[in-house]
Amino acid sequence: MSAPAPLLPAPAERLTAWGTLRDRLLLDPEWRRVISWLAPLVITALAAVLRLANLAHPHTLAFDETYYVKDAWSLWLLGYEGTWGDGANQAFLTGDTSTLGTSGSFVVHPPLGKWIIALGMGLFGAGNSAAWRLMIALIGTATVLLVYFVAKELTRSIVAASVAGLLIAIDGLSIVMSRIGLLDGILTFFVLLGFFFILIDRRRSIPLVEYAAPDDRELLWGPIIWRRPWVVAAGVALGAATAVKWSGLYALAGFGIYLVVTDALARRRAGVAYWPMDAVARQGVVSFVLLVPVAVVTYLVTWTGWLVTAGGYDRQSDATPFVALWKYHEAIYAFHVGLDSGHPYASPAWEWPLLIRPTAVWVGGDGACGTDHCMSVISTVPNPLIWYAGVASAIYLLYRFVLGLIERRPMPWTYGLPLVGIGVTYVPWLLYPERTIFQFYTVVMVPFLVLALVLALRDIAGRREDPLYRRQAGERTVTVFLVVVVLVSAFYYPVWTGMSVPYEFWLIHNWMPTWV
Repeated sequence: MSAPAPLLPAPAERLTAWGTLRDRLLLDPEWRRVISWLAPLVITALAAVLRLANLAHPHTLAFDETYYVKDAWSLWLLGYEGTWGDGANQAFLTGDTSTLGTSGSFVVHPPLGKWIIALGMGLFGAGNSAAWRLMIALIGTATVLLVYFVAKELTRSIVAASVAGLLIAIDGLSIVMSRIGLLDGILTFFVLLGFFFILIDRRRSIPLVEYAAPDDRELLWGPIIWRRPWVVAAGVALGAATAVKWSGLYALAGFGIYLVVTDALARRRAGVAYWPMDAVARQGVVSFVLLVPVAVVTYLVTWTGWLVTAGGYDRQSDATPFVALWKYHEAIYAFHVGLDSGHPYASPAWEWPLLIRPTAVWVGGDGACGTDHCMSVISTVPNPLIWYAGVASAIYLLYRFVLGLIERRPMPWTYGLPLVGIGVTYVPWLLYPERTIFQFYTVVMVPFLVLALVLALRDIAGRREDPLYRRQAGERTVTVFLVVVVLVSAFYYPVWTGMSVPYEFWLIHNWMPTWV
């Protein structure tokens, strides 16, 4: 019987020209250092251009700017929100603020977001529409940079972080909410900042627990860690978020629960005998002390103008300022729970994943567009590909999570964090099906949907240890997707910024009848 033929080596796998260049850039230490600072700089510059260009348009109080912008100017002058007389909106556009009275006005959102809006008007004047949107645009630009750093901390990948930053930079909802003087863009920044600090704390504190047991001996109790400065920083950020809108409380509570759960799981991995009780009754109390009181103090500080003056709404309801503030908060809470009046753009939370009813925050008259019938609209519709792909990616991560529980094979911990962010920014709204709420509230969800999408795209692109043919096919798929996403954003940019366009051109942007 003849001897078997010797096995011949397989033909060498060769990278494409792009793959060779990519690996050379990303694997060379010098190039990595250059790209690590150049990528966020370029992405942030792109975000700034998209958010700051022609920021003064439209020169009118769009949607709820009629409340927040005028309240911001009142805070700047009086320290609290005063009442405005008849014709205030038209007079305000010319810089005439004489209709502002000194009696307190009942407002239903805390003051921090309006103080931030007021900074731009304090610099450039009340009648300048770019001024009352300036700080919103700058914070929206900073949010893009923050998404980059969150994604890099989450994935340890410059490429993944760059993709995340690019997606949030060109997303329509994020652009619109950075160009209109509403509060939700500011809320997004502080919620994401708190998330970033929690993520940093996780990387630093979890190893202290997991390696606490010497020589693999079982511990009855794990270590109590007080030195967690990033939890304190998260408390400040989430307290600020709550001081913009009360929905920041959902993030504070959700991220606090996440701290306890991850501490418990770390103690379990470390072999701590009483790990549930240890995480809740011992470390959990410490985490609460580090997180919540700081958030409360931060929140109260933002009410300083109301506390130290005498004219604010309900300020004289009690001789003790903090008792009066509590009564005012009771009135605000009663307003929110009873808010069920109809609105043509109202959209309950169950509709949000389907993107059924975006909000037109401004509709202008006919302008010059080269045809007889023109439209000028600012719509909060996000880039549909980013939105639907982000929702699908979140479902994919949830599937991986459930499958891991069933098979007792946990997914990578990084996959769970976007789900936590989506959970705290979306799920609570499902509890209020009758309340008047809007699709643009989802701007706080968008960074977490983008993070979920980036993780899913990484799985599609493949890992370095995967066969070369699979990686190349995956990378081509991801590249094509990203190119199409950029083109869709370019297509939608006119209706995100209120450009005057032909009616037929505007009409083809409405992919559903309910978008009109």
